[in-house]
Amino acid sequence: MKRKLISAIGVAAMMVSIAACGGDDGDEGGKAGADGYAGQTLTVWVMDGSSPDQWQKDVAAAFEKKTKAKVKFEIQQWTGIQQKLTTALSEENPPDIFEIGNTQTPAYAKTGGLADLADLKTEIGADWTESLNNSSVFEGKQYAAPWYFANRVVLYNKSVWAEAGIKDTPKTRDEFYDDLKTIGEKTDAEPIYLPGQNWYHFVGLAIGEGAELVKKDGDKYVSNLADPKVAAAMETYKKFQSLSKAPKDKDEATPQQGEVFGKGNVGAFIGMGWEAGIAIEANPKIEKEIGYFTIPGATADKPEGVFLGGSNLAVAAGSKKQELAKEFLRIALSDKYEGQLAKLNGVIPNKESLQSNLAGNVVAEAAAPAAAGGGTTPLIAEWAAVENAPNPIKTYMTAVLNGKSPAEAAAQVEEEFNKRLSQQQ
Repeated sequence: MKRKLISAIGVAAMMVSIAACGGDDGDEGGKAGADGYAGQTLTVWVMDGSSPDQWQKDVAAAFEKKTKAKVKFEIQQWTGIQQKLTTALSEENPPDIFEIGNTQTPAYAKTGGLADLADLKTEIGADWTESLNNSSVFEGKQYAAPWYFANRVVLYNKSVWAEAGIKDTPKTRDEFYDDLKTIGEKTDAEPIYLPGQNWYHFVGLAIGEGAELVKKDGDKYVSNLADPKVAAAMETYKKFQSLSKAPKDKDEATPQQGEVFGKGNVGAFIGMGWEAGIAIEANPKIEKEIGYFTIPGATADKPEGVFLGGSNLAVAAGSKKQELAKEFLRIALSDKYEGQLAKLNGVIPNKESLQSNLAGNVVAEAAAPAAAGGGTTPLIAEWAAVENAPNPIKTYMTAVLNGKSPAEAAAQVEEEFNKRLSQQQ
């Protein structure tokens, strides 16, 4: 999978209002005639790197065989896609189907850009993994379909762990911490590289605690960082960060943690699988030393909570071909083609039963066990502004790591956090 894809998924951006057009101009283009949908063409926007050529070819052939219609895939770039899609959805002929980041879905749903897919969920989505489908649901309605996902794992240096005398990968959070301490005691390596503002990992820890980052106060959302469950997640983060020399006021991209790991003197870091490529680019010799394992949770039977980045497929509310679009989704999301995508791209599919397609992909095999217990940032349209720099959650994290209590740090950022949540979407 291309790095630019994975680095983009799960990154919510500020959304502007969508004024989606209705399809009530009398056009019957979405209905099948005696020859099926012969002569019609469905436009599908997919992001660069999301769908391999072979997948597109096979899905298009199956679609044409079933419907007599053609499908036109149009490849989009992540940079600037929010504004481009917003504009397209307000026009008379929007793309019929489009890929949308999972955390971006609520904003489009709130402003009317997405068609209701409740019937499709009933028909083909009964066994979609709940944690993966959550981002497709807004205010109780199914506005998209889960497509593919990825989450963070532990990337570790096998040589460093062997030097420390560690023979097996840890299965619990305490075992993980003890292994890292052993590395610090028995080797010259930095046990873990964990910068103070790797906030997506913190979000994962909060998910694992069952915490919510926001709460409802009357008819508006406000910060919930003062919740004891959020504090517990931050204390776990602080415990592991104490074993790192990484700066407390920088994130995983400043510098790129893969480059730091590539120098060969770090035991482990928590990141996306594609970050191994950064390490290898910095130091090709390290490739044979890189291993992967699922981030361990409090108990061996449940992995750590993780942030699930990914993409959904949606149908434009203004599409005049909604029935044809649903025919496409029935094919693209079928076990055959959902499984093919998982195998080709090494992404987590929308059903646990399809994870067998990940066999042999060491990164995906490490990521998949945590998917069912994963989650996202709050699935509300108001959330997007929170992530704009300077991200108040990052400020909160650094404050705790520099000695403030979680309650004090939460109070420090509450006003700014709430201000952002109140911004008009």
